[in-house]
Amino acid sequence: MLFWVSAFLIICGFLWNYKRQLKIADITDKYIFITGCDTGFGNLAARTFDGKGFHVIAACLTKSGSTALKADSSERLHTVLLDVTDPENVKRTAQWVKNQVGEKGLWGLINNAGILGVLAPTDWLTVEDYREPVEVNLFGLISVTLNMLPLVKKARGRIINVSSIGGRLAFGGGGYTPSKYAVEGFNDSLRRDMKAFGVHVSCIEPGLFKTGLSDPVKTAEKKLAIWKYLSPDIKQQYGEGYIEKSLDKLKGTTSFVNMDLSLVVECMDHALTSLFPKTRYVAGKDAKTFWIPLSHMPAVLQDFLLLKRKVELANPKAV
Repeated sequence: MLFWVSAFLIICGFLWNYKRQLKIADITDKYIFITGCDTGFGNLAARTFDGKGFHVIAACLTKSGSTALKADSSERLHTVLLDVTDPENVKRTAQWVKNQVGEKGLWGLINNAGILGVLAPTDWLTVEDYREPVEVNLFGLISVTLNMLPLVKKARGRIINVSSIGGRLAFGGGGYTPSKYAVEGFNDSLRRDMKAFGVHVSCIEPGLFKTGLSDPVKTAEKKLAIWKYLSPDIKQQYGEGYIEKSLDKLKGTTSFVNMDLSLVVECMDHALTSLFPKTRYVAGKDAKTFWIPLSHMPAVLQDFLLLKRKVELANPKAV
């Protein structure tokens, strides 16, 4: 009996793996639109999919980013300047993309644009510190999706939303994690709404990667800038040595940082080209072995492990 059960499980595993390897045909006639292509995941994705033969439309925030990308790509790749927080800019871009793709529609929409914002204790921050990452990471993503959706439905294509392990577990104060939690919710509702149209919606949850988004120098500069303007009461509670100790802790996280950005692009590739794309993709060793497993654990264990990484306050009772 045990033999037959084992054989059945092995066959099921083989068929499941075979199913995941089946690919779509004729990618050379398909258009994909990617946001946030100046640097990082978006830039590598644009160059990778251009090399594979897709018609890539890469949205960049800056002229310099656009110029550099075009210089490193084929004539098939087109760039467009896009600020995802500007509704009129998004509408004009969607109309331009519609003219480019014609009756074929848009096979792939990759919502990659995002910012980290300020990472700092909650009582250091103002609502404006939360607003910027929410505007870019959430409302910008929603705006682009809603404007491109008719084109994706026409092609019965794919939508790929780049979230984060910060959308599964809140690792710090600031607007980044709330924005990514909201992206996860939008992604799930969109996925269910689009099933009837034959549109697959996938979510990618990268761990910590070495990109401009996670630059420890910029993160430290933002934290220091806020510290300078904190009230004497809050500085007393946290202690004058808090900022230096927290920066040392931040440097200690470098061992968790993934250097290979292609891990995320490989997830995008599978979501774009597989006949059976996954609902969720987890990218990075830290995400697979620590962050995502921890997100399923009881809150008491999450708090214990994450609080161990924080600096002890000097005088929290000084309120």
